[in-house]
Amino acid sequence: MELEDIKELFELYLKPLKKLVLLPIVFLYLFTGIFQVGPDEEAVVLLFGKYEKTVGPGIHWYYPRPIGRKIVIKTTKVYRVEVGFRTVSIGPPAKYRDVVQESLMLTGDENIIDLDFSVQYKIVNLKNYLFKVKDPKNTITAAAEASIRQIIGMFVIDESLTEGKSNIQILTREKLQEILDIYGIGIQVLNVQLQDVQPPKPVIKSFKDVASAREDRIRYINEANGYANDIIPKARGQAKKIINEAVAYKEKRVREANGNVARFLKLYENYKLGKEVTETRLYIESLEKNLKNVNKVIIDREVKNGVLNLIQEEVNKNEKTN
Repeated sequence: MELEDIKELFELYLKPLKKLVLLPIVFLYLFTGIFQVGPDEEAVVLLFGKYEKTVGPGIHWYYPRPIGRKIVIKTTKVYRVEVGFRTVSIGPPAKYRDVVQESLMLTGDENIIDLDFSVQYKIVNLKNYLFKVKDPKNTITAAAEASIRQIIGMFVIDESLTEGKSNIQILTREKLQEILDIYGIGIQVLNVQLQDVQPPKPVIKSFKDVASAREDRIRYINEANGYANDIIPKARGQAKKIINEAVAYKEKRVREANGNVARFLKLYENYKLGKEVTETRLYIESLEKNLKNVNKVIIDREVKNGVLNLIQEEVNKNEKTN
């Protein structure tokens, strides 16, 4: 038997054997393409490295490697990026590392501020999240830093350290969402949270002194306002009392003056009716008023030497008394 005949004989018997060996291998290969997507996940299926489809929770199949590929990501999870710091250990106690090149920023009044914050987001379009940008997390971090630098430039340092924080968070979230929508990255910004806002470490003591002085100023103003609120009503009450007394005195004097005028006019009318009688009556009334409590001696004009006799009598009385 020649060699070629032997080869043909082997091929005749090996063909069924090849099929028996290859079928399980192919079946096993195809079986490995079955995968499950969890209720909080989505998966992107690639075919020869190109996007084919996005699938939701459930059992799915794809062409296994090297033909196909799947990427499964939790899309209901809230993700977080940190700007200005990095968490070294969640603890407890938690440990952080400062990233100064991200945290130092310039405020609207040209002061430097050290600001750390975090961004919370979730994925709303998995295809865009994976393929629109090369590194989504670093892109979000860079966009967040750019957004807050723009917003912090709208506030003076006092606002940034105190009552302006909530507005900074809201405006930064809106600005960041606007930038990421332009990128088409497929995420929704849920929250921007300021972690730590303070002056740079080399000048923080001076800022604390300024804050203390400002608090003292407010305290002195409050004390002055309290004193003013106490003394001003008293002064107003005293002024009102004096004014009321003056008005009452005025009315009294006006009534008295009106009464005197009325009395004088009535007296004048009587005087015109009988001048001598009125003069005599006025004379008598004046004597009565002025000599009311004085010992009086009346001497008759007709008696000669009446005054001398009276004086002599008084001298005699005094001598007897002595």
